[in-house]
Amino acid sequence: MNSDHLKSILNAVSNHSMSLDTALSALRDLPYKDMDFAKIDHHRKIRTGVNEVIYGESKTPKQIIQISKGFLENQNFVMITRASQKLAKKVKKIFPQAVYYKKARILAIGDTPIIEDSLNYVAVVTAGTTDIPVAEEAATTLELHGTKVIRLFDVGVAGLHRLLDKRQELWGASAIIAVAGMEGALATVIGGIVSVPVIAVPTSIGYGASFNGIAAMLAMLNSCAPGVSVVNINNGFGAAICAHLILRGKK
Repeated sequence: MNSDHLKSILNAVSNHSMSLDTALSALRDLPYKDMDFAKIDHHRKIRTGVNEVIYGESKTPKQIIQISKGFLENQNFVMITRASQKLAKKVKKIFPQAVYYKKARILAIGDTPIIEDSLNYVAVVTAGTTDIPVAEEAATTLELHGTKVIRLFDVGVAGLHRLLDKRQELWGASAIIAVAGMEGALATVIGGIVSVPVIAVPTSIGYGASFNGIAAMLAMLNSCAPGVSVVNINNGFGAAICAHLILRGKK
C-alpha cells in the first residue's frame, strides 16, 4: 500500500466507480496484516516514504518467504537485509526473479526503482577495504530506493592524500556516509571539509581495544565537526535510509 494506491481507492469511491464494500475489502489489511509470527506494516510508506524492509538475520527461510508473499500482495518490491547466500538460494526457489547482492548481503524481490539521473547524489566513503561490506549495504540500499550513489573506498586518514584527492566528489555530494572502524576518525575529517550532512557508520573492524566498533562509535559521537551524526555499529542500512530521506527532502 502506498499513497498513490490509497488515493486511487478513495477517488474510485468518490466517483462511484467502486463500492464501499469493495473499498473496505481492499483496505482490510491497512495499516498492517497480522501473520501471528509477524505483523506486516503496509502503512509504513504512507507514513515515512519508505517501505518496511525485512531484516533477514535470525529469521528462517520459511518466515522470510511468508513475509515476502504478504508484502507482495500490496506492493511490487521487497527488500531483505542481512541475507546469507544460503537464505538467498532458498528464497530464489520461490521467487526466481529475486536478485542477490552478495557484497551487501541484500536480497531484492520485484521491480527495482530506476536510479534518477540527478545532480544530487550520496557519497559512500570507507576508511579501509575491510569496511566495504557495511558500505555496500548502505550503497545498495540507496540504489534500491532510487538514489544515486558514488563509492569512494579505502580513503582513510592513515593516508590523508587519498581522501583529499577525492575532495571534488565530496564537495559535490548532497549527503555523505562515512564508514570506518579502528579509531573512526574519517567522519570528523570529512565533516571538517564539506557543507552537507555526514552520516557516520562505525564498523566492528579493529584490534582488541576497538571493542568491536565501540571505540569508533564513541569517537564519532564525540566528533568536533558539527555536521556529523552517528548510527549504530555496522548499520549501513540505517545510514542509507537517513541519507535517502535527506535527498528526498531536496526534491
